[in-house]
Amino acid sequence: MTTAVADLEASALGQLRQGVCLWSAAGRITSCNSAFAQALGLDAAAMRGLDVATLLDKAQRHGTLISWETPAAGGAKAANSLGTFHLVCSDGRVLAATDSAMAEGGTASLLTDTTDFRRALQALTQARDKAAAADQSKSRFLRAANHDLRQPLASLKILVYSCLVADSEEERKHALHAMEVSVAIMEDLLGSLLNIGQLDAGKIEPAISTFQISSILSRLAIQFGARAGEKGLDLRIVPSKLAVVSDRVLLERILSNLVGNAIRYTDVGRVLVGCRRSGQHLRIIVADTGIGIAAQHHEAIFEEFYRVNDSQSNASHSLGLGLNIARRLSDILGHPLSLESTLGKGTSFHVDVPIGNVWHSGTGEPEISERIGGEFAGLCCLVLEDDKMLREALMAMLERWGLSVITIDNFDNAGNAVKALPELPDIILTDYRLRGRIQGTDLVAEINDILEKPCPALVMTAETAPEVVQSIKAQGFPLLIKPVSPPALRVVMHNLLFEPELIGEVR
Repeated sequence: MTTAVADLEASALGQLRQGVCLWSAAGRITSCNSAFAQALGLDAAAMRGLDVATLLDKAQRHGTLISWETPAAGGAKAANSLGTFHLVCSDGRVLAATDSAMAEGGTASLLTDTTDFRRALQALTQARDKAAAADQSKSRFLRAANHDLRQPLASLKILVYSCLVADSEEERKHALHAMEVSVAIMEDLLGSLLNIGQLDAGKIEPAISTFQISSILSRLAIQFGARAGEKGLDLRIVPSKLAVVSDRVLLERILSNLVGNAIRYTDVGRVLVGCRRSGQHLRIIVADTGIGIAAQHHEAIFEEFYRVNDSQSNASHSLGLGLNIARRLSDILGHPLSLESTLGKGTSFHVDVPIGNVWHSGTGEPEISERIGGEFAGLCCLVLEDDKMLREALMAMLERWGLSVITIDNFDNAGNAVKALPELPDIILTDYRLRGRIQGTDLVAEINDILEKPCPALVMTAETAPEVVQSIKAQGFPLLIKPVSPPALRVVMHNLLFEPELIGEVR
C-alpha cells in the first residue's frame, strides 16, 4: 500500500465516530482510527503492525482491558482477526468486535459499545426471574394455606362436638376457651402466610422480640390436645420459664408444624415437647414414638411435597409441606433445625433458639388484660362503626368491660350529633372507612373540634395497604387491624386512657 493511499485511508477512518481497525491478510494492524485506539486506551500510531494477541496483551497491561470472551467454537471467524470478541473494560464497558472480510484479503474490525444493551438484557432477565419467583411464591402460598389451616380447623371440629355433648357448664367453658384459642391460631396462620409470601419476595423482615417460650407451649397444648386425644396419644408439653429471642409468630409456626407432623405419623405412644438449655441457646425438642425416618430420607423430607412412601404408616395423607415450611422459617430466623430418627423407633426434631433476658420479655396480652381489668368502670366510649353486626358486638363487649357506650348514625353532621348525646365520650373507637367515603380520622377531628377537651381515639380497619397504614399513624392515631383481638383492644384502650407513653409498645 502506497503512503498516499495509507494516508487517505487513515483520514477516512478518522472521520468515523465508531472504532474501526484494518488488518492485513497476515493478521497485523495496518490502520485504525482514534476511536478504536481510545476505546482500548492505546496510541493509534503505536498499534500498527501488532497482531491480535499482542494488541489484547497491551490493552490489558495498560489497565483498560480486564478480559475478553473468545469466539464460540465453530462460530464464524475471519482468519487472523479479532473474530467475534467481547471485550470487558475496567470502567465497566463491554465492547463487541465484529469482522468483515475485505476484497484484497484483509479484514475490517468494527468496535461497538454494547454496555447499554447488555445492561438492558440483564435487567430483562432479572425481571423475568423475579416474575417467575413471584409466581412460585404465589403457588407456595396457596399450597401452604391449604395445608396449615387444616390443623386448627381439625381441632375446631372436635371442640365443637365436645361443646355440644358436654355434660357440664365447666366442660362447655373449657371447650369454648379452646375454640377461641384455635380461632386465634387460624388468624395468626393467615397473617403469617401472607408474611411468608412477602418474605419470599424479600419485602419484610421477621419481628424479633424477647418473650417467654411458655406463651407458645401453652398454645400448642390447646391446639393439639384434642387431636392427640382422638388418636389415643399422650401429648406431653413440659413447661419452661426461660425467655427466647425470636419472632413469636414464626417460631410458633415452626413448632406447630413439627407437633402436627409428629401426631400425624405416630399411631401409638406419645408426643413430647420439651426444652433443654445448651449454652446461650434453648433447644426446643419435639419427640415422638412414631414410625421413624430412615437415614436416606433425613434431608429429603424437608423438600416441598416430599413424603416417605412407608406402607407401615397409617398416617393421614398430607401435602408434604409442613417440614418444608418449618425449615424455610428456621433458615429465615437463623434457628438451626435438626433431627434424630431411627426407623420404627420414633423421631426427634430440634430447634435451637437464642436465650433472652426474662426481664426484657414482653407481657402476654391475656396477662395484661387481666392486670388492667376493672379500670374502665364509669367511663364513656363513642363507637363509630357502620357495620351493624360488628357495631352491636363491639358495644356489647365494651359494656361487659364496664363502659357506657354511645354511638351516632349521622356521620355527615357528626358535630351536632355529638352535642345531642346524653354524655360526652372519654374515648373514641372508629372504623377507618365509613359509609359515604367518610374517613373515621376526619370524623374524630371534627368531633374533637367541638369538645372542650380533645378525646383520645384509636382506629380499626381491615385495610393493610402501606399508604393507608402510614397515613393513619402519621395523624397520631394508634391502629388495630381487623379482625381485632379483644385483649389487644383492651390493652390499647388502657394505654390511651391511663398510660399514653406506652401506646407505641402494642402492635
